[in-house]
Amino acid sequence: MTNKFLSVFLVLSSFCIAQTSSEPPAGLPVSAKALAIQNSAIVIDTHADTPQRFLDEGFDIGSTDPNDVGHISLDKAERGNLGAEFFSIWVEPETNEGHFARRTFDLIDSVHQQAARHPDRMMMAFSVADIERAHREHKLAALMGIEGGHSIENDMHLLRDYYRLGVRYMTLTWSNTNEWADSSGDIDDPKVQHHNGLTDFGKQVVLEMNRLGMMVDISHVADKTFWDAIATTKAPLIASHSSARALVDAPRNMTDDMLRAVAKNGGVVQVNFFSGFDDQNYWNADKAEAKEKNEAEQNYLDQLRAQGKTITFIDEDRFEREWAAKIPRPPLKSLIDQIDHVAKVAGIDHVGLGSDFDGVAGATPQGIDSAADLPKITQALLDRGYSAQDIRKILGGNTLRVLGEVERVSREMQRSANQ
Repeated sequence: MTNKFLSVFLVLSSFCIAQTSSEPPAGLPVSAKALAIQNSAIVIDTHADTPQRFLDEGFDIGSTDPNDVGHISLDKAERGNLGAEFFSIWVEPETNEGHFARRTFDLIDSVHQQAARHPDRMMMAFSVADIERAHREHKLAALMGIEGGHSIENDMHLLRDYYRLGVRYMTLTWSNTNEWADSSGDIDDPKVQHHNGLTDFGKQVVLEMNRLGMMVDISHVADKTFWDAIATTKAPLIASHSSARALVDAPRNMTDDMLRAVAKNGGVVQVNFFSGFDDQNYWNADKAEAKEKNEAEQNYLDQLRAQGKTITFIDEDRFEREWAAKIPRPPLKSLIDQIDHVAKVAGIDHVGLGSDFDGVAGATPQGIDSAADLPKITQALLDRGYSAQDIRKILGGNTLRVLGEVERVSREMQRSANQ
């Protein structure tokens, strides 16, 4: 973020209260001081899978259903003072083979429809200025990030179309390697054709994202893809929902060298709330049950198909939620340890929040059951000695700074191209 964006953010933080809640969330105690910090910040979460619910379940973000097990609703966001949410536009690659773009457009439309349905409480946002305006107007700023470069179908025209519709980041891969970037999800699978990182076309995608003003997201990518992206990008990048490999040895997590490289690049690592990436004991238990779980899931899905049912995200989420209940959730400390580690290795200016809400079933740490519980993170950081200023950076200030810097690089690249 330029000094102009930073000064605007600090001024807004000091006197503008948005979507405040005077009551602490249930469960873990939250002090008046922690609530004051939470309510003075522009809280930004960079990853929620709620659009799958919009599209497949007909879920209304304005729902007040007390039995809803989802992580995101307008009421839950308001109770947690969530100011801006990047809704994940994720296209499952197997069930959508041959029509990735169609599913992508449908998911994008579902977010726009929710904002249109609740104009008094939610607005589409496409820039730092929009996020700040939503904050002033006490509305949830809705942004979008594509999760998986397969959505562009190897076509720069589609990438530009997605940007025009409001997509402001793209994860270069999901768990599947695409035609131009390797994923951590299948990097050891000999049946998958890999590229040793980014292809030449993949590097062109990164540069076009820079030119457009779309943040480059390296969550999910293979290690070599990460290093190629760092070497290629002209703007700060993000890891929209990733944790630290030093604490949990998961290939989706980032090494300390990667964390330091993101800091040097000026980017932000938004820590994932999935217990499997945050707690080694949970990761080990999850891996130990993987074979049995995969077989049970396959049987479940086969039964649905035999009934003539088209499998949706909701079907898989239901299974994942029931299976996750078999493994005890770790304490909130595991998530805070991750945030603390990234802050110490990369620096306080390079850590944020990337919850993976509505994408990790019941596998968040104890006490974090929805966006309403975000103040508990502020309390935990306060208990560890973090200052109010540094907590505001983690809650959203760092992400706002990077988005502003990406916008600046975009303007410079477009101006240079027109000279």
